[in-house]
Amino acid sequence: MRLKDKVAIITGAASGFGRGMAKRFAEEGAKVVVADLNRKGAENLAREIGSAATPVPADVSRKDDVEDMIATAMNAFGRIDIMVNNAGFTHRNADMLKVDEETFDLIAAVNMKAIYYAALGVVPIMEEQGGGSILTTASTAGLRPRPGLTWYNASKGWAITATKSMAVELAPKKIRVNCLCPVAGETGMLAQFMGEDTPERRAQFRASIPLGRLSTPEDIANAALWLVSDEAEFVTGIALEVDGGRSI
Repeated sequence: MRLKDKVAIITGAASGFGRGMAKRFAEEGAKVVVADLNRKGAENLAREIGSAATPVPADVSRKDDVEDMIATAMNAFGRIDIMVNNAGFTHRNADMLKVDEETFDLIAAVNMKAIYYAALGVVPIMEEQGGGSILTTASTAGLRPRPGLTWYNASKGWAITATKSMAVELAPKKIRVNCLCPVAGETGMLAQFMGEDTPERRAQFRASIPLGRLSTPEDIANAALWLVSDEAEFVTGIALEVDGGRSI
């Protein structure tokens, strides 16, 4: 029960890494706000978790949706101890000049500006409570960029730098800020990362990971659990690689 009596908001929680975190956090005693653009998916997961979860439909690229999400958490549970910025968006693996402006703007809104919106809402709450933890799902793409995902890579590099800067500024308020850098895994975004989802592409990708497999939601959830728990109370400003050795 490492998160007993703690309240966590997780964005993009209806599937993939976010779903893994929501279930893992609840197993460890947390109350979880399951936030996702997919209303039905969020409701289904909250129902599966039980009374410890509250679903919230939220488009994190919209400030009013983020504000409503935070208000829902406070109304349901009375506090916010953990904010997980997990929702993400990418363009398909392609020539950087062929990514249209609308897609670029959506990447910036979901992968970057949503972190700003969340901070505006939760930092004052956490400061009044005496501390908290903010965690962002970044990517190995922000550490070791590869061709074909340039604008996505750049957004994750921004998230890593924002994490480190926020950590320094918020440390006096006892708010820890960290991020995870997963290698690609079995999520809905995998086909876009690879350009096309074929056995050959998967084999090629797996071959670049020393431990020989893609990441799983459980891998990421376990790393996230440690970072937001009191066991990591002296850890802030890190970009933790959960990548089977890919970034070496």
